[in-house]
Amino acid sequence: MIKFISYDGKFPNLCRGTLAIEKDGKRYELRNVLISCGNSFIDAYGDGYTIKGPWRIDSFELPRKLQGDIKEIEELVNEHLEHGCCGGCI
Repeated sequence: MIKFISYDGKFPNLCRGTLAIEKDGKRYELRNVLISCGNSFIDAYGDGYTIKGPWRIDSFELPRKLQGDIKEIEELVNEHLEHGCCGGCI
């Protein structure tokens, strides 16, 4: 079982932060592992929009010991963090 401890990413770069979790009594501090499934865009009138979406885990940034736990970590993150979109690019 994996336990959520904290996440420190903040707007305008919400997807870049450190996710702290614990598995089998060992603490992991995972930097820049979140990928937003939200979207940001500018319409034909030049207005900027952001659409919040769930978080995914970037498997390339995970330690090998956690590779088999991606789905569980994603569920945990989405239970504890508000869905988001960096939106910093608008």
